[in-house]
Amino acid sequence: MSARTSRGSRQDEARPEDLSFWLDSLGAPVARREPLDRDESCDVAIVGAGFTGLWTAYYLLRGDPSLRVAVVESEFAGFGASGRNGGWCSALFAASDSRISRSFGLGAAHAMRAAMNDSVDEVGRVAALEGIDCHFAKGGTVHAVRNAAQLARAVAEVEQARSLGVGPGDLALLGPDEARERFGADGLLGATYTPHCAAIHPARLVRGLASSVERLGARIYEGTPARAIAPGRVETDHGTVRADVVVRATEGYTARLRGARRDVAPVYSLMIATEPLSDSTWSEIGLARRETFADHRHLVVYGQRTADGRIAFGGRGAPYHFASAIRPSHDRVPRVHDMLAEALVELLPTLAGIGITHRWGGPLGIPRDWFSSVCFDRSSGLASAGGYVGDGVSTTNLAGRTVADLVLRVDSPLTRLPWVGHRSRRWEPEPLRYLGVNAGLAVMTSADRAEERTGRPARRAAWFERVMGV
Repeated sequence: MSARTSRGSRQDEARPEDLSFWLDSLGAPVARREPLDRDESCDVAIVGAGFTGLWTAYYLLRGDPSLRVAVVESEFAGFGASGRNGGWCSALFAASDSRISRSFGLGAAHAMRAAMNDSVDEVGRVAALEGIDCHFAKGGTVHAVRNAAQLARAVAEVEQARSLGVGPGDLALLGPDEARERFGADGLLGATYTPHCAAIHPARLVRGLASSVERLGARIYEGTPARAIAPGRVETDHGTVRADVVVRATEGYTARLRGARRDVAPVYSLMIATEPLSDSTWSEIGLARRETFADHRHLVVYGQRTADGRIAFGGRGAPYHFASAIRPSHDRVPRVHDMLAEALVELLPTLAGIGITHRWGGPLGIPRDWFSSVCFDRSSGLASAGGYVGDGVSTTNLAGRTVADLVLRVDSPLTRLPWVGHRSRRWEPEPLRYLGVNAGLAVMTSADRAEERTGRPARRAAWFERVMGV
């Protein structure tokens, strides 16, 4: 949301542009589409007009233009994480290559990695094809190393990648001088770098994609909350949509569906955006190719250089809310937004005193085993995709292509990837879910603080990951 939203307006009373810097910088007001006003029938009904739902509709109609596709959305296309995220179109997947290799074999890990790498380029290809100016800039990602514990993790990450056949062209360990050529973070000891990431303007992409899907023939009904999904139908506040195939593409908002509260945990990630920076400031910071950036701390932070010369910066730190509650007020946690501003200045001291123009946030979907999935049960006609753990911009594209192939009976390499058919176990009932998720937040925060003081890896972080089974 923009700074003016911090006065306390509710999302359902605020302009869409008040929900994030991205929506605020579209250059035109967000026009709302009409809601469903009657019962409807179609071939494929999709619940959710974010990236997952829209990519699925796009590839279904590219594969079979005769399909009748309807998308129902509770708010407007791009309302959720698709219009509020960090703008990283990256090859990051929620489950690591080593974990996939242990569970499915090295070949499956290679296939998943190649598919994710390709998805970054596919997003750029479709954006160009459809005339969507989403500020796509494939500068890669630099993860800064700023203490001895982070250096140990970075070295271990690269060594493990080499053992799995990942070469330096896909992931490189940079020394201090090489790292500074890309990113002028304070106290830089080195960095890891991968070319497989593009900085984008996510709201431009999701809004453009919605228009492309409509041009292909899909119907998008906004302001139409789905209350329940069942074989052959979607029940909404405005009527029932009947379809041969129903696709759930609700990500962090899945908990609002009847019977789905424990399927994913809606955990909030918050962001800030600075005022545009001067050329002299950018000469100190770097990121000349609009590399996305982070560091090797446990509690994730992430940033990008926007096309108009700002820094959009976000991270975890907001609490999980009891019973998977999702409320507009949860988007605004002044303590966490202040911490993000402090973390940004600590990372880049040249930004001391810089103006923060936007503060916003929203929920992302975390499955119990931190493993994203695509599923389709042909007998019931029910499909789903999600659980991206915050790495969804390109993963949603892969999900949309994969769901389309499954529905259209296309036997492709995508339908044989290890995340297809994966079923995460449900989260524990409350209060265990609340205690576990927020304990993890506290553990990772304290681990980072301990490592800053001592320079030694904090064992508590690895212990917690083992306890959670991720």
